[in-house]
Amino acid sequence: MTELNAFREEIRGWLQDNCPKSIQTPMAADEYPGGGRRAEYKNPETKLWLERCAEKGYTVPSWPKEYGGGGLSKEEIVVFQREMKEINARPPLVGMGLSMIGPALLDYGTEEQKKEHLPKIARGDIWWCQGYSEPGSGSDLASLRTSAVEDGDDFIINGQKIWTSGADQADWMFCLVRTDFDAPKHDGISFVLFDMETPGITVKPIKLISGYSPFCETFFDNVRVPKRNLVHELNKGWTVGKRLLQHERSSIGGIGGGQKTTSIEEYALKYLGKTTDGKIDDASVRDNVLAHRINDKAFSLTMQRSVDESKTGASPGALSSMFKYYGTEQNKGKYELLLDILGTQSLGWSGNDFTDDELGTTRAWLRSKANSIEGGTSEVQLNIIAKRVLGLPD
Repeated sequence: MTELNAFREEIRGWLQDNCPKSIQTPMAADEYPGGGRRAEYKNPETKLWLERCAEKGYTVPSWPKEYGGGGLSKEEIVVFQREMKEINARPPLVGMGLSMIGPALLDYGTEEQKKEHLPKIARGDIWWCQGYSEPGSGSDLASLRTSAVEDGDDFIINGQKIWTSGADQADWMFCLVRTDFDAPKHDGISFVLFDMETPGITVKPIKLISGYSPFCETFFDNVRVPKRNLVHELNKGWTVGKRLLQHERSSIGGIGGGQKTTSIEEYALKYLGKTTDGKIDDASVRDNVLAHRINDKAFSLTMQRSVDESKTGASPGALSSMFKYYGTEQNKGKYELLLDILGTQSLGWSGNDFTDDELGTTRAWLRSKANSIEGGTSEVQLNIIAKRVLGLPD
């Protein structure tokens, strides 16, 4: 038996012994394992699963063990992910700590910053949010105006951020601030971290079309942040910010890669019925479902190929924009298809005439529209692809 096969058997046995049955089901919105200081768990097994995985380093299997990770090789990670998918296991932990600031700190953080923050991320102790966009500085992010002025051993931050996902629940923020107003706009930006309980921070949720308020406005009024929380170099934050955006776009793009959430087939069989041989009883919908699944599989294989190619040490680069664009379009297409299947049951907003699942699907369809905006609009991604992949002129 090869070492990799032995590892597969080890993981398979560990999952059998440690993954609760309720965790082997599609994840409900109110069982989202985000962690953090104020985390509440409707399903106690969500917390149990997080704790068991964190103990083994499986919340971040690719991170070094000294920072709370599993220290797995790329080959072992592929095996781990496949075995998780085989039993439809939910992720033990999700959020910007894992997908964004954690990888950025591994790339650019000091040893002190890594030891302080990465183990807490791996354990789910801290919920992070992102301070990037501002009123007037969205797609043109480098025009941001939130200032950080040096004052002894601290920065004094003033300004405003918008669309700060989860800021009302977050414990810490990673933030782009302007530290030199005289430098060219990309060169005068720094990347800092701070606790959301720091005096001078005000958060106001923004209600979305879906009825939920995951995004917020965040205001800074003379917020004092220690200089030791500066990541990388002063006025070189754009370098960190760009790298983090690559991680974010790859993460957002992954939502279109064959995720086992709402089953389109189950919906179709429930609402449209089935033929005597068990097929969806609507040829047109059957074709659309099949096409979606083929695209899902092709996208999943493409993402896996990129993982294999990354063994050479290459950074995601423009590939993250390709994943972000295609993955979000695929996710939006999934919810368009689900609403077509639901028919008039997709029109509900509240009331006893609609099931919770139907209401949740309609709101998720509305929420999916933001996928093509967050993390850089689809237009921005297409521009990046045109310039850096196709070599087209500006």
